Amino acid sequence: MNLFYFLKLLAQLALPPASLALGLLVAGVLMLVGLRRLARVVVALAIAELLVLAMPPVSDFLMASLQDQTRVHAKAAPACCYDVIVVLGGGIAPARPPHIPDPHLTDSADRIWHAARLYRRGLAPRIIVSGGGSAEMSEAVAMRMFLTDLGVPAEAIVIEGASLNTIENIRQVRMLVKDGRIALVTSASHMPRALRLARTAGLNVAAFPTDWAPLEEERFWWQNWVPSLNCLSISSVALVEIMANTFDRRGDSLAL
Repeated sequence: MNLFYFLKLLAQLALPPASLALGLLVAGVLMLVGLRRLARVVVALAIAELLVLAMPPVSDFLMASLQDQTRVHAKAAPACCYDVIVVLGGGIAPARPPHIPDPHLTDSADRIWHAARLYRRGLAPRIIVSGGGSAEMSEAVAMRMFLTDLGVPAEAIVIEGASLNTIENIRQVRMLVKDGRIALVTSASHMPRALRLARTAGLNVAAFPTDWAPLEEERFWWQNWVPSLNCLSISSVALVEIMANTFDRRGDSLAL
């Protein structure tokens, strides 16, 4: 297992629902060895983590800490003119024949739609779609299929299908674009980390975020005090980005 997958596994185990299952497992072992009080503490902490992260005010706070940074970056982005629009992977899952014959959109599919809108607006003459996958189909190929369905000419789309994570996305894009002006498209929650990595790599990049998470003002007041699966998901996404941006130093290898 390489470092990328190891860190991804640790992040999954640290957050619900995996952390709840892990907590119950640890508590069961503690019960078997006679540490009943400690077992109850572990169960209580695992349940508390799930409930806290599922509360709307918590998910709002965590996501706002990322999206507020992204708004600043987006506001600073020049309105034109760019050599290329770069769309980072994560918005579409490739086909896996025969069980999944066609690509299917994920929660971050706004990235691809936003890139098509920017292209039609004349922001840049090319789009680079960045994302790897299996031998059958890379995510980049799946994105090109979707973009052409949205009316983007196939000849305007460049495929980068070798990368498996954001660091590799940026490294491969640097080889393709060099010092060209880049309009970077990714989710608002992912933009602070992606932009930091791109600038570490020396890219001439500006932020064009999408896939914004809804915050408090878009809910009824009573919904702010009811735990929900959606808020748990938002909290988890935000925490992964915050932890990666704070502790994952693998991106330092991108420095020229």
